[in-house]
Amino acid sequence: MPLKSSSGALLGASPKSQQQTTTAAAPVTGADAILRALEREGVEVCFGIPGGAILPLYDALARGTSLRHVLACHEQGAGHMAEAYARATGRPGVVFATSGPGATNLVTPIADARMDSTPLVCVTGQVSSGLIGTQAFQECDIVGVTEPLVKGSWLVRDPAELAETVREAYRLAGAGRPGPVLVDVPRDVQEALVPWPPAPSAARPRVRSADRTAPASADAVRAVARAIEAARRPVLYVGGGAVAAEAGEEVAELATAGGLPVVTTLMAKGVVPESHPLNFGCPGMHGGKWANWALNMADLVIAVGARFDDRVTGRVEEFAPAAKVAHFDVDPAEIGKIRHADFPVLGDLRDAVARTRAALAGPADSAAWVRQVGGWQERFPLRWDDGSPGLKGPQVLEHLAAAVAVDADLVWTTGVGQHQMWAMQYLPCERPRSFLSSGGHGTMGFGLPAAIGARAARPDATVVCVDGDGSFLMTCQELGTAVAERLPVIVVVLDNGGLGMVRQWQEMFYDGRLSQVRAPASADIATVARGFGARAFTVRTADELRDAFAAALACGETCVLDVKVTAGERLYPMIEPGSAAVDVLEHPGR
Repeated sequence: MPLKSSSGALLGASPKSQQQTTTAAAPVTGADAILRALEREGVEVCFGIPGGAILPLYDALARGTSLRHVLACHEQGAGHMAEAYARATGRPGVVFATSGPGATNLVTPIADARMDSTPLVCVTGQVSSGLIGTQAFQECDIVGVTEPLVKGSWLVRDPAELAETVREAYRLAGAGRPGPVLVDVPRDVQEALVPWPPAPSAARPRVRSADRTAPASADAVRAVARAIEAARRPVLYVGGGAVAAEAGEEVAELATAGGLPVVTTLMAKGVVPESHPLNFGCPGMHGGKWANWALNMADLVIAVGARFDDRVTGRVEEFAPAAKVAHFDVDPAEIGKIRHADFPVLGDLRDAVARTRAALAGPADSAAWVRQVGGWQERFPLRWDDGSPGLKGPQVLEHLAAAVAVDADLVWTTGVGQHQMWAMQYLPCERPRSFLSSGGHGTMGFGLPAAIGARAARPDATVVCVDGDGSFLMTCQELGTAVAERLPVIVVVLDNGGLGMVRQWQEMFYDGRLSQVRAPASADIATVARGFGARAFTVRTADELRDAFAAALACGETCVLDVKVTAGERLYPMIEPGSAAVDVLEHPGR
C-alpha cells in the first residue's frame, strides 16, 4: 500500500500537482506561505511535533500539502531524523517545533549539524508578537540561544517576508559549507493573511557572497599538482566536506592518477570505496595503526574537506612533522586554522580536485611508500579477544558485514561509543552517504532517529542502526515513530550492560575506579521494543545472531536485536588522550 502525506496525497507526486491552487496574489495564511515556499524548494519530507505556538503551521499541513510529515516522539529525535535525511540525500533536512521547550529540544541537533556541516532548516513557532518580551507561557528567545550555532537565524515579524525568508534560509543551509539555520515565526504572523505568490524581493537576500561557492584559483591547483609530483610519501586525507561536495569519484580518480594512499575520517567513510586498493581506512583515536602512521610519516598531506580534528591529529604540535600540507576547503575559516597550509586551495571541492587531477603530469614516485603502508596494515591488523566466551562487539559487526551484499542499497547509522568505533572499523562501505554517525558533537542517541530519517529519505534502502545500550535508551521512544510512520529499520544493540566507552576510560585513565557506568538493571531492551510495536530478539550466541539478523532482513518490519556482548570489553587500537597520533596502543594480546 503506498504511503500518503498528511494531506492524503500519494508520496512521490510532484508538489505542483498537489499544492492548493491559488490565483495571482490570492491571500493565504503565513503558515500556508511557509509550506508553499518549502514546496517550491522541492522539499518532500519534514519532521516535527506540534504545540501551541506552531499550531497554525500544523493546521496548514492538515489543509493540504505535498510534504510528508513524520511525527516524532521528541524534538531531539525529529532533529536527528532531519539531519540524517540531509546526510542521506545531500538536500537540507527540515524540522518543525513549537516555542519554548520544543525549540530548545532542537539545540542538540542544531549543535550536531553545526559540527558535522549538515544542512538543517529549523522552523519554530514563537508566542504572538505582542507577548514577546513578557515571559509569556513557553516564550524563549531561540534566535538568541542558537546564534552561536547557526549559519543564519531570523525572527520574522512581517508576514510579507515569510516566503522569501524561508526560501533564503533553505538555500543558505546548503550553500558553501552546509550547516543549520533557524526561522522563528510568531503565532500571529503564521495566522496573518499574505498575498500569494509573494511580491518579488519581499525580503533582502540573505545568502552572502561568502556562502556562494567560487572555483579555486588555477595557480593554487597547479601548485598542488606540482607538490604531488614531487612527493615520495604523499597521503590523501579526506573528510566530510568531500561527501557534501559530491566529490567521491573525483577524489578516487586523483588518488589513482597520483598514486596516493587514501585515509578517510569518520564523516567521509565510503566516499572512496573501501575496496579501492589505495583506501587504507580511517585514522584517528581508534583508527588503524597503519593509517595513523601513514598520515603522520607523510611528506605531503593533501587534505580534502577535512578540518584536522583533534581526534585525528592527537597532539597537534607533533602531527605529521615532516609533511607539507595542501588544504582543499570551501570554508576559508578552516584553511590553516589547526595546521598551516603550505598550499591553500579555497573553492568548490569537486571542481578543484578534478582540475588538480587534470593538472598532474604524472603520479608521485610513491610505489614503495604504498607498499610500506600496506605492509604496516598486514603487520598491525585490527584485533579483538576471540579466545574468551561470550559474543564480542567486533564479532557482531563482522557478522553484520558478511550478512549483507556488498552492492546492496544499504545505510548504516550509529549511536556514539565503543559500538560506533567498532562499526567504523569493521563495516566496509562502498559508496558515500551510506554511513551516518555523529562525529564532531558525539551525540549519544543519534543512531535510531538517524535511521528513521535515512529510511524516509531512501525508502527502498535497507537501514541498519548499530547502537549501544546507553545510546539506545536515550532515544528509544522513536521506535514508536518508526512503527507508526511505517519506516522500518533494523536496530542492533550491542548490550554490555552499561556505558562501555566511559568504563574503558575509567579503567585505563582513572585507576580503575568505576563510577555510574552501569545500565538500569530493569531495562529489558527486547521488552521495550515490543512495547512500541517492533519485533524483537534477544541474542546471546553466534547462531542466534545469524538467525535473528536474517529474520530482521527478511521481515520488512522494525526490528530490534538485543545482542548481549561481553561486559568490560575494550576497544583497540586507541591513542591515549593528549598523546601524539603515532603512539597507538594496540590490543594487549599482540
